Order: sequence, then C-alpha cells, then structure tokens
Amino acid sequence: MSQPPYLFRLGDRLARGLTDWDAGQRDRQRQFLLRWQTPDGGFSGRDLPDEAAPESSAERDSDLYYTAFAIRGLAALGQFTADDGQRIAVYLRQTAQRQASVIDVTSWLYSALMVQTASGIDVLEQAPADWPDQLSRVLESFRTADGGYAKTHEGASGSTYHTFLVALCYELIGRQAPEPARIVEFVHQRQRDDGGFVEIAPMRRSGTNPTAAAVALLTMFDAVDDVIREDVADFLTEVRSSEGGFQANTRVPFADSLSTFTGYLTCLDLGLTDILDPARIRKFVTELEMPGGGYRAAAWDQVADVEYTFYALGLQALIGTSE
Repeated sequence: MSQPPYLFRLGDRLARGLTDWDAGQRDRQRQFLLRWQTPDGGFSGRDLPDEAAPESSAERDSDLYYTAFAIRGLAALGQFTADDGQRIAVYLRQTAQRQASVIDVTSWLYSALMVQTASGIDVLEQAPADWPDQLSRVLESFRTADGGYAKTHEGASGSTYHTFLVALCYELIGRQAPEPARIVEFVHQRQRDDGGFVEIAPMRRSGTNPTAAAVALLTMFDAVDDVIREDVADFLTEVRSSEGGFQANTRVPFADSLSTFTGYLTCLDLGLTDILDPARIRKFVTELEMPGGGYRAAAWDQVADVEYTFYALGLQALIGTSE
C-alpha cells in the first residue's frame, strides 16, 4: 500500500496535536491509563458494579478492546514505551487464539503491531507464514449477503461500524478488503434522508458514529463526492449540542466525547470546519477531566475510563491541529 494504515496515520496525527502539552499533563494521563493495567499486561474497562477501578488490579479482567484503547491513548501522549510494549506482549500471546468477534480481531492485531513498533517484539513470530491469508479467511467469515460485515458469525446483516473495522484490519496487513464496490454499495444503503448513516439496516434515524464510520469507509475507497459531503454536513449540523460537542443522534439531548471525537474528525476530513466551534468544544472536553486524571464520557458520567480518556485526548489533539 502507498501509505501507512489508517489507524497509524490517525495515531501520528493525534500525537502531533498534543506536542504542546507539558510533562505534567502527559504524566497525569499516563498514570491514569496505567492504573487500569492488570497483572497479565492487558487493560480492563469499567465493567464493575460500581464502575470504579478497584484498589487492586488483580481484581480486574483484561479485555482486548480496552487494551487497544490504552495503547492508543499512550501513543497519543507520545508515551507508549518499549517497557509498555513488553508487558502488553505477554497478554497478547495469551490471547492469540481468543478473538471471537471483529472487534477482538482488530484490537489484537492493532495492539500486536504497536507492540512491535514500540519494543521490537514480534508477537506473530511463531505464526505460520501464511497467517495473513488465514486472517483474511477469518475476516471473510463475518461477511454478510448485503456486502458488509457483521459483528459476529451469528449476524445476518452487515454493520457499518464492523465493516469499517474489517477494512482497517485489511489495511493493517497491507491489503484492501475484497470487492470494494460491494462495500461502497452497502454503505450507500445505510444512508438515510437526514443525510447521515445508520449502523444496521432496520434503523431509520442516523447516528454520528456510524456516519463517521461510513465516511471513513467511502474515503478509503475514493467514493466521497460533493453530494455525500453536503448530506453529512446537514446531518452533523443537526446533531451539534448546545455544549459545543456532538450528540450521538438527534434524540439524545447531550454531547458525549465519543460522538464529539468522531464528529470532529469527520468534519476535518471533509473540510466542514464551519460546523466546528473549537473553543467551545475544548471547554466541553476539559470539563470532563477528573481531578486525578482520565476523562468521563459526558457531563452525566461519574467515572473516567480508558476508552473515553482516549477520545478526550484525541479531541484535544484534533483541536490543537485545527485552531
């Protein structure tokens, strides 16, 4: 492929956006992320009854999804070290055969490649020489009749988000997803009259996050035109929140950092900067930070976690590159 994979390009972009952060800011967020690392080297999420990180990391279970987000957060801070990579490599070796969903496959592969970049450890060194072909067959096992990809093998129809993840996986192994024209047609079928895109076929109201995934997919396959750009601009204008960020959809009355990150990124990539208000969005995301580091998902949230800390860091990085 002529350029690095999307996830690596985005990671570099975010790291550049945080270059003006001082050592204290970086260390506070790094230490927060590391508090969610477990003894096996992976990272856990907020899947506890009280949604709080327990005193002992031994009480938490690692998760590939949160491990990938922790790596992305550390990398955005410019603080994903060789030592970090060595610890995470232990966990990745233990979970090499445990990917049951598209999210698991994407998270594991991205994490393994980041570990190799940071520490030189090749988690795939014992894999068969044809492992990319084997991975392709696994990914194609998630393909559905509508041209997209489902979350699991039980899925009967494609998901916009999981189709995006599969395309990212193919990029990570230096390939393009098969039959791109079918993927483009699948994405077009997920667009609705409000200008945005939905996650699954039965949905009628578009969402900010599936719209961002759809735009990223169409961009990958050079299928964004002026009509798509104008439609998406109309939709994103409708989901702007009074708080300055973006809502998940028009029925949700508040902004959240995930939707604001994906909405902001989509606006930048489509040249829709008139929709954005960087100063208000910076205020919105700054108010989500917890005193000891980490960020909440939204104003209503009570606890920070690894995933939403990444979105908040990513938002501040994007604002840093666009103001």
